[in-house]
Amino acid sequence: MPTNFTVVPVEDAEGDTTSAAAAGDSKPISLGKIFGKEDDEDNLEGLHSDDSQRESSPFITSDNDREQYDGKNMALFEEEMDSNPMVSSLLNKLANYTNLTQGVREHEEAEYEDGVKKITVMVHQMGTFIGVYLPCMQNILGVILFLRLTWIVGTAGILGSFAIVSMCCICTLLTAISMSAIATNGVVPAGGSYYMISRSLGPEFGGAVGLCFYLGTTFAGSMYILGTIEILLTYIIPTATVFEAQSNESEVVVMPNNMRVYGTGCLVLMALVVFVGVKYVNKLALVFLACVVLSIMATYAGVIKTVIEPPEFNVCLLGNRSLKNEKFETCAKTKIVKNHTVTTKLWTIFCDSEYLNATCDEYFTLNNVTEIQAIPGLLSGVIKDNLWGDYGPADMVIEKKSQFSVPAQDIANDIKKPYVFNDIATYFTLLVGIYFPSVTGIMAGSNRSGDLRDAQRSIPIGTIMAILTTSFIYISCVVMFGACIEGVVLRDKFGESVKKNPVIGILAWPSQWVIVIGSFFSCCGAGLQSLTGAPRLLQAIARDGIIPFLQVFGHGKANGEPTWALLLTVGICEIGILIASLDAVAPILSIFFLMCYLFVNLACAVQTLLRTPNWRPRFKFYHWTLSFLGMSLCLSLMFISSWYYALVVMVIAGCIYKYIEYRGAVKEWGDGIRGLSLNAARYALIRLEEAPPHTKNWRPQLLVLCKLDSELAVKHPRLLSFTTQLKAGKGLTIVCSVLEGTYMTRGNDAKIGEQNLKAAMAAERTKGFSHVVVSSNLRDGFSLLIQSAGLGGMKHNAVLMAWPAGWKQARGSSARKNFIETVRETTEAHQALLVAKNIDHFPCNQERLKEGTIDVWWIVHDGGMLMLLPFLISQHKVWRKCKMRIFTVAQMDDNSIQMKKDLQLFLYHLRLDAVVEVVEMHDSDISAFTYEKTLVMEQRSQMLKQMQLSRTEREREIQSITDVSRGSIKRKKSSGFNSSSFNILQPPIPEDEAQLIHDRNTASHSTMNDKPLGATPDRVHMTWTKDKLVNERNRHREGMGVKDIFNMRPEWENLNQSNVRRMHTAVKLNEVVVKKSQNSQLVLLNMPGPPKNKKGDENYMEFLEVLMEGLDRVLLVRGGGMEVITIYS
Repeated sequence: MPTNFTVVPVEDAEGDTTSAAAAGDSKPISLGKIFGKEDDEDNLEGLHSDDSQRESSPFITSDNDREQYDGKNMALFEEEMDSNPMVSSLLNKLANYTNLTQGVREHEEAEYEDGVKKITVMVHQMGTFIGVYLPCMQNILGVILFLRLTWIVGTAGILGSFAIVSMCCICTLLTAISMSAIATNGVVPAGGSYYMISRSLGPEFGGAVGLCFYLGTTFAGSMYILGTIEILLTYIIPTATVFEAQSNESEVVVMPNNMRVYGTGCLVLMALVVFVGVKYVNKLALVFLACVVLSIMATYAGVIKTVIEPPEFNVCLLGNRSLKNEKFETCAKTKIVKNHTVTTKLWTIFCDSEYLNATCDEYFTLNNVTEIQAIPGLLSGVIKDNLWGDYGPADMVIEKKSQFSVPAQDIANDIKKPYVFNDIATYFTLLVGIYFPSVTGIMAGSNRSGDLRDAQRSIPIGTIMAILTTSFIYISCVVMFGACIEGVVLRDKFGESVKKNPVIGILAWPSQWVIVIGSFFSCCGAGLQSLTGAPRLLQAIARDGIIPFLQVFGHGKANGEPTWALLLTVGICEIGILIASLDAVAPILSIFFLMCYLFVNLACAVQTLLRTPNWRPRFKFYHWTLSFLGMSLCLSLMFISSWYYALVVMVIAGCIYKYIEYRGAVKEWGDGIRGLSLNAARYALIRLEEAPPHTKNWRPQLLVLCKLDSELAVKHPRLLSFTTQLKAGKGLTIVCSVLEGTYMTRGNDAKIGEQNLKAAMAAERTKGFSHVVVSSNLRDGFSLLIQSAGLGGMKHNAVLMAWPAGWKQARGSSARKNFIETVRETTEAHQALLVAKNIDHFPCNQERLKEGTIDVWWIVHDGGMLMLLPFLISQHKVWRKCKMRIFTVAQMDDNSIQMKKDLQLFLYHLRLDAVVEVVEMHDSDISAFTYEKTLVMEQRSQMLKQMQLSRTEREREIQSITDVSRGSIKRKKSSGFNSSSFNILQPPIPEDEAQLIHDRNTASHSTMNDKPLGATPDRVHMTWTKDKLVNERNRHREGMGVKDIFNMRPEWENLNQSNVRRMHTAVKLNEVVVKKSQNSQLVLLNMPGPPKNKKGDENYMEFLEVLMEGLDRVLLVRGGGMEVITIYS
């Protein structure tokens, strides 16, 4: 939004080389640098610091593209060959472009021969099946399918499980559609969702979601390792535990400790494998995928076999309770041995002895022992019993609801008996969180886009087909498990009722070991893949440079292996292993992945709605409504899975977002959020222009006129500090400057000046826009800014500038004229004007004023600016402890007591806390000091008009006039103007009283100039005789040879009486202000306007100087002609 301007004076100089240099400096990044051979090796090692520049350059231009061109056909364009290459050259470079993956490529090997590093890159042109479909299948199918899906079906029922699987699969399908649209909208380097989100939604969202995706991938590694150890210790080698459980109660504590020990060892071993060489992991990927496929095929074969011959696995029930049968063989209380009834092992577990007269458990005595088939088969009709869920609290005994049983009164000792219990409390939302990791992994294809023959075709087809295939597998498994397996067996998470076999294993054919071994290697492979992918994702984020504290993780081994990132990944992964529960870790990574998928959908929706010209995906089967539906579903699943985890992850992402926003590197990636901001800004500007702002919404929208020194640095940085304190980041702030000259010769200076302005604004924490304009003269530049700064309804309504302190010493009258014309133009434009005197003495943002006052001298009504400004200033922490005082002036005919009451009531209605004081200004004589000041002022003006002095002589003249003025001030202070010095005509007047002769012409409302020039004021009292005045004047003008030469002797009676009255007002008002507010932290004064007759301009600055004399920090305020504060709500 071109709201800020800065004008720069420039001297026309032919043959100036600065413009050429500027043009050279601003050349776009060349295509040769992006695609040249010299960078190929660096590209293998990942992202570089200039990646953002590469991405901002749409095409490839090379610094070496300007070849010797001998032809004449294109001679018209030969001077532009360095910045605009020939189309043939461009197409050749694009055709030969090869996109290399971030981080270490899986097809790269570094070898050292004769001390020279040799890198061999083999880019496989893979198709859809090998490059996308199989990797997605491998990542989607995994540990949850083998270890938890049967338990989910048993707990939630077929219908509940179908709902869970459908929601999650639809969520990933919609995300895949959005991802396909983004992935086919141009070339997508590796980095997966991070790259797509960051380039679509900007570095803030990209960094936040990228880190969430990294954490999700890392915790996925923890989950797969925990699954590996669970399979190992539960099904393969149950006796290999480090800690032994002495009872059922201690098993709850002992098993997690075993998981922690073995899990840590497994993590270290996997990390070493990844560190030694990722190529070994990639070579084993096909083996791990084969294990998954074989296991699934064995499951389907087992289902088919149940139709012919159900497997020989039985479950022992006591009453309707399921029993752990690993410690007994016979499912009966007694058995007949040689015509004798003897007790079984089960009897000894529930009774205190093996004899028939032993005392037994009450429930054991009341109920019979029965044995049922664990897998009745597909045609058994068990599907009816498994349609509905069976949720329960932790430590609840798993029961067959349809079986009759007699309840026992004493259930305190049930926990010690070999019943099968729920290890955790079960409910629908928990199962959603545990199941969702089984549908993640849809980004595997997009991560390999650099290896694909046709990525824009393969990624959508391969990913969507993989999701549809896995969705069919999951849904069919839900139905098959519910239709084949007994409910109490499905709810048995660890297979304790079927002799510690995995439930899916007893269904499989030909052996449960196919499932056990297949799932074990599948979990190992998935864990290795996570430990391989997560560090590279972190390395990609670090090398993008958007998060400063991650810079160290962008480095690695010589061949690019992310060593430091791997160490951090192992550390975070260990946190998940220390949790030691697959059921507790799964919801954590579910939230992280859902957050990532949510923003993939958001990115697609934003790009589609904005209709940016660059949004041209080859995948056409998408719509913004599908993306919003996917986004809503992701958000819902986040809170369904775990609302507190969802809030924590959102806080983490929000903190990362704000950190990148305030501390991260500025990247311009052409993201959709910027486009969204532009659309929102356009809409808001159009709305703002429909009607002027109401008084309640009025706030100063500042145009800050800054001055640049000869080095193009900001001359008064405290002006920006004061802007920050006044604005506090609210509203519009436009900081601008003017350079003198032409843009052709000083265009580079303008850019440097604007950069310096931005740096100064950043240092002073001034939020706003900056601009430097170049104009033929400063006056035109400032006029241009006042007229045209801003856009639509977002325009400035106030101008802030520093008082031109050196206007007397300035060469010529340009400084004075520029200031006065600025005052006139702001008045004409109905804009407020704020002029800060001694701006370099104002406090910086780091200071804290511990006491003091902000004094407001309210002389004329200006629309309430003087009331509003101190309130806004006092909101800043620099001025927060300063009290506000308001002074107003009472004339002879005013009731000062009533004025004070009325003003206090007015401030009460304005909700402002301030001390009110009314200053009474009585009629008084115009003092000799006033006449002397007026005389010196007019003499100076006449001399500068009539004498064409050299610069040295003029400065000497100005100095002599200044000395006379100072001498007059000293005489005034020493003599006190008492009766011994002058012939007094009236009684003496107290010092604290002065006559306020308010010239309404200074407020641009007077008609005084309409009177004849010779008109005298109504009341002018002379306090001395003419002779004495002349003698006193001549005595103090001795030695002033320059004046004597030109015989400059204006008489008192010939002085312009309007100037005398104005000077009298300025002197008397200054006396009162200095007396009351000399020690205040800030003084705000009404600024009188310049005279309508421009002949009096040379005296206007003198009046203002006298008005502010003796005060340190002064802010002159001139209203814009509208009310800015109101008593109404």
